[in-house]
Amino acid sequence: MKNCALVTVLILNLTLAGCNTVKGVGQDLQKAGEMIEDSVKKK
Repeated sequence: MKNCALVTVLILNLTLAGCNTVKGVGQDLQKAGEMIEDSVKKK
């Protein structure tokens, strides 16, 4: 569980570093949330 949280934080940090606008941040957070949901559903 700790590894999953660490990976999620790292992905969010990389994603947020790559976008320059508030709209981009929202889209990146939405995509990250969808990936987390998908990984939870697979278990």
